Amino acid sequence: MEAKMEKIEANVVKFEVRVEAEKFTAALNKAFNKNRNKFNIPGFRKGKVSMAMVKKFYGLEVLFDDAVNTVISETYPSVIDENNIRPVDFPSIDVLEVGEGKELVYTATVTVYPEIELGEYKGLDIKKPVYEVSEEEIENQLKGMQEKSARVEVKAEGSVVENGDIAVIDFKGFIGDVAFEGGEGHDYPLEIGSGSFIGNFEEQLVGMKVNDSKDVVVTFPENYGKEELNGKEAKFEVTVKEIKVKELPAIDDEFASEVSEFETLEALKADMREKLTAANEEKAKREFEDALVTAVIENSKMDVPAVMIEKEIDAMVADLENRLKYQGLTLDQYMQFTGNDTEKMRSYMKENAEKKVKGELVIEALAKAEDIKATEEEVNEKALELAKMYTSEDKVEDMAKMLATAQKAMIEKEVVVVKVIKLLEDNCK
Repeated sequence: MEAKMEKIEANVVKFEVRVEAEKFTAALNKAFNKNRNKFNIPGFRKGKVSMAMVKKFYGLEVLFDDAVNTVISETYPSVIDENNIRPVDFPSIDVLEVGEGKELVYTATVTVYPEIELGEYKGLDIKKPVYEVSEEEIENQLKGMQEKSARVEVKAEGSVVENGDIAVIDFKGFIGDVAFEGGEGHDYPLEIGSGSFIGNFEEQLVGMKVNDSKDVVVTFPENYGKEELNGKEAKFEVTVKEIKVKELPAIDDEFASEVSEFETLEALKADMREKLTAANEEKAKREFEDALVTAVIENSKMDVPAVMIEKEIDAMVADLENRLKYQGLTLDQYMQFTGNDTEKMRSYMKENAEKKVKGELVIEALAKAEDIKATEEEVNEKALELAKMYTSEDKVEDMAKMLATAQKAMIEKEVVVVKVIKLLEDNCK
């Protein structure tokens, strides 16, 4: 076998591969044995025809596709290995010469990983952000717990809708005189002032009593998400069926003991502060790491193949689809709700996909430049950490061993990423 490589674009190479006639003949024989039961020749039982008879009645060309595929699958991996090429995707194959007793000549055009020219990555002038826990954050969490613990009671007869009340309403929406899809509801509990409905819909219900009806006129936002409603004025026929009020419990020691394992409000607040501090620290860590990698990307030179970004977008779409499935939604439903189509959605994802691909490429290049590798001990430690997250204590050891073997490449990659980030952190100004 002989292979010549030609670089035809920045990240695209083309191989011309010549394969010996003997190898193609062997592949023809293999193709014949695979397909011999499919040939129907008068006077011969299926499976009993010879290759010579197939050649006479059909022509050996009927076996060429199978034979060519066999030869390419056997030779292309060797071509890639011998030329130290790292393909991004599958090659585009063109057969140039093929025939009985002849060499097989084909070309394989493939996109390869880009070369990364690292810029400055030591001495980066980046500071880790600091997020303090404010009293307002704690108060907001307490108010959220208070809202969840609220009792809802029907307001006294003759009461009117006020801000903060829950108005149970029937409504039907019209554009002009035509009712529109999704614009009707019955016994809908609308909290006044929540901003759940568009415009000043909720404000217009203030002062109404049970059994009162009125027309509420609002204008849909220009970017509402449904073309037939964007920027349109709508009239809603609304009837108030019931008015409820939320009775909020006092935020005190008794409240703390009812909503948590703590006996006092101060103990509950201390726990909140501790958890918020940990969350803020994690947020600061993520932002710091992201800023470091972004700086390295900006300081480096690379020409990322479009196919790498498209494949990352494919992965992001698949991930979104899986998350939606857990919520009982399909991707089509999600796009309908958000007013998107496939093209728009992929366009929105492109920037993050490109950043993720570039981040992975520079981290890999940094690891190579600094000879950073994952040791066996580090792989085992990470496998143990993962096992503790996903299985019971009595099965941790077995699962860790399984992960260290079956998921070794993935774990090695995670360990290397952590070590590269640590290198960047340690070498900041």
